[in-house]
Amino acid sequence: MSASEGQTSATDYIVHHLTNLKMDVGGSALHLDTLFFSLLLGLVIVVLFGMAARRVTSGVPGGLQNFAEILVEFVDKQVKDTFHGRSALIAPLALTIFCWVFLWNAMDLVPVDLLPETGKLVGVHYLRVVPSTDLNATFGLSLSVLALIIIYNFKIKGPIGFAKEFLTHPFGPYLFPANLLLNLVELAAKPISLALRLFGNMYAGEMIFILIALMYGGGWLLGSLAGVLQLGWAIFHILIITLQAFIFMVLTIVYLSMASESSH
Repeated sequence: MSASEGQTSATDYIVHHLTNLKMDVGGSALHLDTLFFSLLLGLVIVVLFGMAARRVTSGVPGGLQNFAEILVEFVDKQVKDTFHGRSALIAPLALTIFCWVFLWNAMDLVPVDLLPETGKLVGVHYLRVVPSTDLNATFGLSLSVLALIIIYNFKIKGPIGFAKEFLTHPFGPYLFPANLLLNLVELAAKPISLALRLFGNMYAGEMIFILIALMYGGGWLLGSLAGVLQLGWAIFHILIITLQAFIFMVLTIVYLSMASESSH
C-alpha cells in the first residue's frame, strides 16, 4: 500500500467511525444510533435501580443494594450542599443525569470496532455508540436543563418577579436594555456551556481511541505500542467520563439553585 493509499484508508476509517446512522425526517437528519443507545442505557438505569429497590433488606445488603445506596447518598449529599431551596425533583433529577451521562460516556470504553463491525453483520453500515459524542444529544439534555431553569424561575419568582429580575439586575431599572441583554446572554450560556463541555471532552476521547486503533494496522511494533496506549488511555479515561458526568450534574444543581433563589 502506498503512502497516499494509506492516508486515504486512514481518513476513510476515521470518517466512518465519526458518521452517525441517520434517517431523513422532513429534511432533517435523525441520528438513530444516538437515540437507540440513549434509550438502551436509560433502560439499564431503570432496570438496575428497580432490581436494587426490589431487593432492599434491613439485614445484610447485597452488592447491588450497597452500590445503589452509595450512589444515592453521594448524589443526595451534593444536592444538600448545593441546592438551597426545597424541591422533591432535584435529587432524582441529579441522580438520573449523573447515571445517564456516565453510561453515555462509558460507551467510549467499548473497543471502537466491536459494535460497528457487529452492526455490519446485520446491514448497519454506520454506527456511533457514544451518545455524548453527538452534539445533538448533549444539547438536547442541556436544553432540558434550560427548560427547568425557566420553569423554576417562574415557579419561585412568578412571571412579574422573573421579568423584574431580567430587566433590573444587575445595573438597576434605568439600564434595562443592558440588563436584558446581559441576562439573555447568561441564560443562553448555561445550556451551551453544558453541552459543549461534555461534547468536546468526549469527542476528543473518542478521537484518541480511533487514532490508537489505527496503529494496529502498522505492524507488530506499532500494534504492541497501540495495546499499551489503549490500556493506559482507557484507565485514564475512566476518570474523565466520571468527572464529566459529575460536572454536568453539579452545574445542573447549581443552575436550578440559582433559579430558585429570589433576588433582593
